[in-house]
Amino acid sequence: MRRNSSPFKWRHYAPDIILLCVRWYCRYSLGYRNLEEMMRERGLAVDHVTVFRWVQRYAPEINRRMRKHLKMSGTSYRLDETYVKVGRDAERSGEEVRW
Repeated sequence: MRRNSSPFKWRHYAPDIILLCVRWYCRYSLGYRNLEEMMRERGLAVDHVTVFRWVQRYAPEINRRMRKHLKMSGTSYRLDETYVKVGRDAERSGEEVRW
């Protein structure tokens, strides 16, 4: 008989709170003490060391589970400049092209 044990077993906080802190730490450039303060503003007493332990425990697992859903490609999606091809007639006549 196989048991389906939760990775959040024996944790004092709800999984939603833990995942929220880990996600905010990984996604935005927030420090552990910043997250501690943000959680305190929301009425939760979470120590910055606790957030550090959550990140160490759950960030690799989140990364592993997300990788299979991300589209891996070698192309960049950044757009620095846009080039528009203007017809020769507009170039020769010197007309202003309006958008």
